[in-house]
Amino acid sequence: MSYPQIIAIILFLITYIFIATEKIHKTLAALFGGFLMVMLHFVRMNYAFSHIDFNVIFLLIGMMIIVKILEETGGFEYIAIRMTKMVHADPGLTMVVLFLVTAVFSAFVDNITTVLLITPISILIAKEMKISPLPFFITQIFGSNIGGTATLIGDPPNIMIGSSANLTFVDFISNTAPVILIQLVVFSFIFLIVFGKKMHVRNEDRARILDFEEKKMITNPKLLSKSLIIFGLIIIGFMIHGILELEASVIALTGAALLMIVSKIKPEKIFKEIEWNTIFFFIGLFLLVAGIIETGWIDLVSVALLKLTNHDLKMASKLILWFSGIFSAFVDNIPYVATMIPLIKNLGANVDPVLIKPLWWSLSLGACLGGNGSLIGASANVIIADFSKKTDHPITFFGFFKYSIPITLLSLAISYIYLIVRYY
Repeated sequence: MSYPQIIAIILFLITYIFIATEKIHKTLAALFGGFLMVMLHFVRMNYAFSHIDFNVIFLLIGMMIIVKILEETGGFEYIAIRMTKMVHADPGLTMVVLFLVTAVFSAFVDNITTVLLITPISILIAKEMKISPLPFFITQIFGSNIGGTATLIGDPPNIMIGSSANLTFVDFISNTAPVILIQLVVFSFIFLIVFGKKMHVRNEDRARILDFEEKKMITNPKLLSKSLIIFGLIIIGFMIHGILELEASVIALTGAALLMIVSKIKPEKIFKEIEWNTIFFFIGLFLLVAGIIETGWIDLVSVALLKLTNHDLKMASKLILWFSGIFSAFVDNIPYVATMIPLIKNLGANVDPVLIKPLWWSLSLGACLGGNGSLIGASANVIIADFSKKTDHPITFFGFFKYSIPITLLSLAISYIYLIVRYY
């Protein structure tokens, strides 16, 4: 182990401790740790910014702009009341509906967009019901990561795996979606048991909500109509961005710029309300992880993992699932998957391609579901956590572990059983 590798991993761990304990604001900790990696030459300057996923950064900015304009129309209030009335203002059923909606949207639209739209609705619903929004936040984090695992376009690791292994949208629907559907059913019941009994809405509050005329919540119907048309075009763009040969961020920012033009809201007003803390946190985190990549840590760990299998494909599939799930809880799964792809290809170089496919599904399930493991395991987690800080019920790094550890382990266990039963 080289001197740079030792220093880099120590810096990485210290920064994560500050992020976890929040002794220093997480954005400042990530930025300082990330740029220190550059200052110490663990990441060469000409490579440093190439490690920042600007597709994620600009997608976030674009969707934040769209959400801010939608907030001006009263559309979120309308949806919140409408959804609540559909389940007769039952908090447990409302939570499950939001969990499932988040999961389904995340399968076909990126989970960043999904949580940026669903989380404000959750906050409004909790406010009207006069209950804690925490169960909504927690379950939607899990819904976004579980749902995103189901399809080729649901999560960036799946796009990378599909492209490298020549796997189609139908391949993912046929192989990962079935186990995701099982998990959605299982976790819906679990969440009802864990959270349902703790959420109580007073009869007078329930009656008040049911008496609401949700149409009166819409304050600017013309802008809402324009916003929905543009947003619909953006969603279509997301679903066919591969055909268009455009990144999702380009589509989001183009739509955001068009919406700002038609809304006639001053840009400076919108830009002031963007969550810049979240944006700069991701920049710092990308640079921090870049130091681990450039010093060879991910390569070392990945090669060691596959050596343990001794070219036993069944053993490799098991190890890839569990290791990916645990590793992706703390390290960005995009560079990890990028490292694992050539190693899996090498492992399957001299075997029937059909035999190697279960390894791709193991990598997909482990890397995507592992995002549930910690509050910084996935982009959606960070966004929801930042939303929660605007309420009286913020999600803390260590407080989240109470839910994330058992849910992630159970999710990986269900995936493990599914892989063994279906492929071995």
